[in-house]
Amino acid sequence: MEELRAKKGFICDMDGVIYWGGRLLPGVKEFVDWLYRENKEFLFLTNNSGQTPLELRLKLKTMGLDIDERHFYTSALATAKFVSEQTHHCSAYVIGEPGLVGALYQCGVAITDKEPDYVIVGESPNYNYEAICKAVTLVRGGAKLIGTNSDLTGPSSRGIIPACRALISPIEMATGKQAYFIGKPNPLMMRTGLRLLGVHSEEAAMIGDRMDTDIIGGVESGLDPILVLSGVTSRDEIDQFPYRPRLVLNNIGEIAD
Repeated sequence: MEELRAKKGFICDMDGVIYWGGRLLPGVKEFVDWLYRENKEFLFLTNNSGQTPLELRLKLKTMGLDIDERHFYTSALATAKFVSEQTHHCSAYVIGEPGLVGALYQCGVAITDKEPDYVIVGESPNYNYEAICKAVTLVRGGAKLIGTNSDLTGPSSRGIIPACRALISPIEMATGKQAYFIGKPNPLMMRTGLRLLGVHSEEAAMIGDRMDTDIIGGVESGLDPILVLSGVTSRDEIDQFPYRPRLVLNNIGEIAD
């Protein structure tokens, strides 16, 4: 634990680590107070593509936690950065929420359903059969298929619900094309997070509740992988994976104790 507390930078997942549904999880306020008190660099990194950093800030503010929006980075921002750097003045057909659409606009990506360069899929309440059919037609016509993240499921106030990878799989199956996923555990997103923090990977920790995104992302990017049991992973499930977290905590507040 002392090795963890000595790190200069902390990258933290949000769902299942900072909050669950509409409530803060135990120990979060104490952990954030500790980050500020110890002058740590920190970033809340989320695979959820639906909300902007400002919206995430406001969401936490309603829960009693006021954090500047510069401390948030989403898979929507990472996806927009990736496609705009791969193909300048590119276009995309998007199945996603305003956070994703807004990030693409900010990077100069045109939104269209007429011969787009990309079909980009994130979480969306507007996901429907017509959108799937349109996406299939465009991918079969040459558009490249991108997923904002590879999460199969995610936590919500209703319990565990399908996430991006589950939503994009019908398009993959109908086209025979495999999507490229941008969010965790893709090292692209992790390295961007480190650059935003201004620290080296050896000086940072990745704290998350998912073995298949947060912990493997930390391991592959050289960050100290820390699992918290306040989200979707139980202690019994850890041994199902060939890689392990260095520490397992009940919640993130234990770091500040």
